[in-house]
Amino acid sequence: MMTPPIRIGTRGSRLALAQASEVRARLMAAHGLSEEAFAIEVISTSGDRILDRPLSEVGGKGLFTKEIEEALFEGRIDLAVHSSKDMATILPEGLEISAFLPREDVRDVFIGRDVSSIADLPRGARVGSASLRRQALLRRIRPDLDLVILRGNVQTRLAKLRAGEVEGTLLAFAGLKRMAMEETASQILPVEDFLPAPGQGAICIESRVGDERVRALVASIDHRETGVALSCERAFLGELDGSCRTPIAALARLEGNRLRFRGMILTPDGASAYERTAEGAAEDAQALGREAARALLAEAGPAFFESWGEARTGWRAS
Repeated sequence: MMTPPIRIGTRGSRLALAQASEVRARLMAAHGLSEEAFAIEVISTSGDRILDRPLSEVGGKGLFTKEIEEALFEGRIDLAVHSSKDMATILPEGLEISAFLPREDVRDVFIGRDVSSIADLPRGARVGSASLRRQALLRRIRPDLDLVILRGNVQTRLAKLRAGEVEGTLLAFAGLKRMAMEETASQILPVEDFLPAPGQGAICIESRVGDERVRALVASIDHRETGVALSCERAFLGELDGSCRTPIAALARLEGNRLRFRGMILTPDGASAYERTAEGAAEDAQALGREAARALLAEAGPAFFESWGEARTGWRAS
């Protein structure tokens, strides 16, 4: 009797399929399996279908995982592949992140229609992004720009850029690399100026708690260093109660057994920002992230967070 294929759930964008294919290739190599041992199941998510409003207005970044997690619960797929930055800090009961792949480049990039850098944009140029973090960081260096919300997958955003709807956009370099589109980037932005989103550049695998078959399968491709760094960043995000409604940036890097962390909170207009750096042992990763978040909460005060809603009122769809 033939063994049924291992079903991998994913969104249907070119990037999501590239990520699912990478997971499949790593599992094939680790276990000596053929491509026929796997089936990639495309699942349409609410986040992919709703493109005319900011995520913060329609339920948050969980819209990119909800239907895929439902498929996991119902047994229609065996594991799910996600961009880590799309994952809620608290998962539905019965599901877990069971593995991380080695992290790709964490940096953001600027893509210009007619210019090669953010500095070259003319005053008042329209720049599109769906990320409050990127919007806030861009406002810090170019408050004169006309910023608009630009939703959709990478190909959709680039098509809008080519059509002249915006003069520039910001994307994750990791996604471009995974699609062999590095040459699309006009400018690679250093993390010193553009601190990434928590989890940026990392692919994670989600599965059912107690599914020992899947846990054993993915354990062979789990990357410890990425897992340690992400546990710190996700703890930081969770302590801040972070979602797509809040501009939060964070990056943890493991060097030997020492973890170095930098986190930041901003108002969406970029006018106010607080940041914190920390260092500690790898085994204290979650505590390090939580303590950094608490320090920022104490330093910024409750008025800082109350101002976020007011600061967002100037944003509009492209």
